[in-house]
Amino acid sequence: MSLKIEVILSQVDIGAYALPVFQRGYVWNRDQVRKLMYSLYHRYPIGELLVWNTATDPSITRGNGSLTAGNVNMILDGQQRITSLYGIFRGHAPAFFEGNASAFTGLYFNVETETFEFYSSRKMDGNRAWINVTDFLKEGFGSFLSKSMAVPEEQQYWTAYIPRLTALDGIRNIDMNIETVTAEKTIDEVVEIFNNVNSGGTKLSKGELALAKICSEWNVGRDELRKILEKYKRAGYDFKMDWLLRCLTVHLTGQPYFAQLGKEPIENIKKGVYETDKLIGTCLDQISSRLGFNNTRVMGNVYPIATMLGYLKAKGRQPMSETEWNRLMFWYIHSFLWGRYASATESSLSQDLNIINAGEGIDGLIKLLRQLRGDLLIRPEDFWGWSTGARFYPMLYMLTRVYHSRDWGTGIELNNSLLGKNSSLEVHHIFPKKRLYEAGKSRAIVNALANYAFLTKGTNDRISDRLTSDYMPEFVDENRAAVESHWIPMNPELWKIEHYEEFLEKRRELLAIATNNLLDSLNAGHLIEGGTLLQSAPSAPVDEGDDEIKEIAAWLEERQLPMGARNLELSDPDTAETYIIDMAWPNGIQEGLSVPLALVLNSDADTQAYISSLGYQFFVRVEDLKKYIERLME
Repeated sequence: MSLKIEVILSQVDIGAYALPVFQRGYVWNRDQVRKLMYSLYHRYPIGELLVWNTATDPSITRGNGSLTAGNVNMILDGQQRITSLYGIFRGHAPAFFEGNASAFTGLYFNVETETFEFYSSRKMDGNRAWINVTDFLKEGFGSFLSKSMAVPEEQQYWTAYIPRLTALDGIRNIDMNIETVTAEKTIDEVVEIFNNVNSGGTKLSKGELALAKICSEWNVGRDELRKILEKYKRAGYDFKMDWLLRCLTVHLTGQPYFAQLGKEPIENIKKGVYETDKLIGTCLDQISSRLGFNNTRVMGNVYPIATMLGYLKAKGRQPMSETEWNRLMFWYIHSFLWGRYASATESSLSQDLNIINAGEGIDGLIKLLRQLRGDLLIRPEDFWGWSTGARFYPMLYMLTRVYHSRDWGTGIELNNSLLGKNSSLEVHHIFPKKRLYEAGKSRAIVNALANYAFLTKGTNDRISDRLTSDYMPEFVDENRAAVESHWIPMNPELWKIEHYEEFLEKRRELLAIATNNLLDSLNAGHLIEGGTLLQSAPSAPVDEGDDEIKEIAAWLEERQLPMGARNLELSDPDTAETYIIDMAWPNGIQEGLSVPLALVLNSDADTQAYISSLGYQFFVRVEDLKKYIERLME
């Protein structure tokens, strides 16, 4: 069967076409929308639609739009195309929309060059060749032409372009082929069909399948879960839906497998969502108040929280003692330091939850970590990493918080609530980047973890790019204890730029000692003396970031392309080596349409070899990455 585009859009208007609950939201960007219209204008094929004709049931339908009585066509394949066309033709998103409407807003057509571009005032204002596609299609060809030719001197111009305007208006009459899945199919069968034929090539993940089953019985389930995620995001915790579903699964079943969640009665799931939310909040409160990790930027891996929920479930109504919480924090720190869930997340979670369910408790979890690591001693070389993506970066932040490190300029404790304009927390290079680059140091050495300290913005601005040997004596004279509270070697010779590597070596030793003392106290069941944190927490430290990362981030945002994961940690299960990727798209720059993609600046051969073995297409220069993405988008 085939229908004209205008007819399909009219069917969307009246609720005869809708989206099933398991469909993802709208993910296209402006380039894809522009190319869709270019293809339609030139009458190139754009593929067929796949719909599931089933009984009208709001519980399995996305959005809150009204539906036709009887049967409705659920769009299985073609959502992005239909949503884009609806937005362009109607000037607003359909009722089932979920995504970024700017992807199809402001599309223009140039009658002289026959090109489609999105609005640019510099290029289009005052240029009659550019017409707003949405306005044209809503107004209609006849009305547009009558208005445009009302001025006599314009008649000759527009007459020359009538064929092109006719072709643009004629898009509404293009036939699209529609394949239909019959009504007797169950939602599970339809999900399987969706996975097999989805033209984007991206199958629903196990978590999305579990969510689809939940939503098929609880139509507001997705919204309720999203509200929880949004609440945490406002508090600084950027969690993903799969992670929340994993926590829910652990709470309800004691296991990490989504298949088990699908077997739970919907009433248990509804109740479990709010119980899980409450328990996650409890864990975050403990992690924040005891360790100072008050946002996901400094937390490291978040999956240990799922195991913590498993431990709380096993405890039942029995309250947690101070000793238990502190020992659980000891396990939590080591679990993310050594990449416990960096790979094979599900099997690692299962192993840990089995230990808990067998009654071995925290002792069992710690024992397993010792077996995997050999020992749990922190060594100076563990602080050798570089950038805020380094595995031990959270430890440096935690030490600053727990030991009540003080700001060098103001003397205030950095674990108090910092509200002043110049007292927000920033990442400070003890040896300024500019001076180190001038001395010929590499990016990795310049951004060595042991060269980081957390200071207030005011103090950071005061230091600027002055030599360490110049500014450090001033702060030592003003407040020696504040400087020492950051584990700064106090030998002035080490503040000279020619002794930079020796400074790093000595500071790593001091950081390792402080870390082991803290971890030993937690394992003994108490927080190190003087380490009780206030509940109020400073904002996440601002990392000024690298210019190259800022550049690619701005470039992606301008093109409405997805931002890659920053400082992605990959762990080799065979060697236990960990590799930090500056920016990565594990599912491709457009999920399912391209191979995993990575930007690895100043990377070594081992890092490149490992990510290549995982199937990543990687680049070591921003410009090369841009060119690749541009070719891919074409």
